Amino acid sequence: METGVSASRPAASEMDVNLVEAFLTASRALVGVAARSLAAGDAEITLSQHRALVLLATRGPQRMIDLADLLGVNSSTATRQCDRLQRRGFVQREPDPDDRRAVRVILTDAGRQLVRQVTDARRAEISAILHAMPNQSRTSLLAALRAFTDAAGEVPNQHWSLGWGTEPTTGTGTDRGIAP
Repeated sequence: METGVSASRPAASEMDVNLVEAFLTASRALVGVAARSLAAGDAEITLSQHRALVLLATRGPQRMIDLADLLGVNSSTATRQCDRLQRRGFVQREPDPDDRRAVRVILTDAGRQLVRQVTDARRAEISAILHAMPNQSRTSLLAALRAFTDAAGEVPNQHWSLGWGTEPTTGTGTDRGIAP
């Protein structure tokens, strides 16, 4: 009888199920924080557009096809998104020096400032939530979240929020110099 679990993947343990459910609940809270923080940026952009700006801030200039891949959308969707962001002065396009057929998308100073404002608002709200937790829970959470973001391939904030360089960074998780 088919149970819905693939033969190549073992059934999830009760702990796994509970952990997934806890993350889903936490992610709803974080989506709320993210949505509220966009209002602090003094620019009406969508969460998806903000994600594109953050990817450019964390990874540096990207070819349009690569940005689309990072966003998990097709190239035409990424192009429309960048069109809107470019009209508002948050990104610019330039020919890719390595491939004359390609275009790179680059974060502008206004785009960096917007990401900074939204990130500062998000940081303040998350800080307030974390300070409502007991110290022991916060210590355990720090290790767990670092492991989770490493597994997800996300670049730690300090790699981009402190330097704001134009070169892509690598986020292996082992080169963190500053605690969040």
